[in-house]
Amino acid sequence: MPSVAEHSVALAGVTLRYREHGPASAPPIVLLHGLGEDAAGWDEIAAPLAESHRVIALDQRGHGASDRPGDYSYEAMRDDAGRLLDVLDLADVTLIGHSMGALTAALLAEQAPGRLGRLILVDAAPLREPLPAEEPPESPPGPVPFDWAALKAVRSQSNNPSPRWWDELDRITVPTLIISGGSASQVPPQRLAEAAERIPAGELVIVEGAGHFVHTAEPEIFLKLVTEFIAQHRAG
Repeated sequence: MPSVAEHSVALAGVTLRYREHGPASAPPIVLLHGLGEDAAGWDEIAAPLAESHRVIALDQRGHGASDRPGDYSYEAMRDDAGRLLDVLDLADVTLIGHSMGALTAALLAEQAPGRLGRLILVDAAPLREPLPAEEPPESPPGPVPFDWAALKAVRSQSNNPSPRWWDELDRITVPTLIISGGSASQVPPQRLAEAAERIPAGELVIVEGAGHFVHTAEPEIFLKLVTEFIAQHRAG
């Protein structure tokens, strides 16, 4: 089984941790987790992918073993991911994000599509309209494995998304796969279909019944979709 290593990297005043699977010389895949999760949540997916790829799963700011700077936004997380690509000198990257990580990945692809080779968004995409207003829950009495301030910031932005997020989807020029968890997910497949239509090289696949956590609910199906998509859109 491919080895797993943990590393720290300082990015513009924030130290982030990431888990690395597979050989450093292999084509890179970067994984971005959802709200309240961490890099280890990708392990079941990362291990088989690492047989042929260098797989890097990031603890996003405020999560896992990364710093909790108190400054949270999708744009800050986008910039963290971009700096990670720079520091590790990664090119032709397959960028995969789930939920919060999917939106972060999409914003990076909008800003700098030339830095990526492929984009996979798991059960999330930039919003065209605000979600119904929802107050973030109060902080729980005990410790949680992430910074509660990150939850409040992300929920606030989701309630009132920047119009640019949707308007600039057509700037994503890399092949893009959006994977929906179907009717069992809180994210309507139609919303994801509209995003896929706006992305020039976008496509939608629905894994009916998988729910929001497609990659953990149906790992074999998810891996098949990912590996076939990468093979179909391999550079050169």
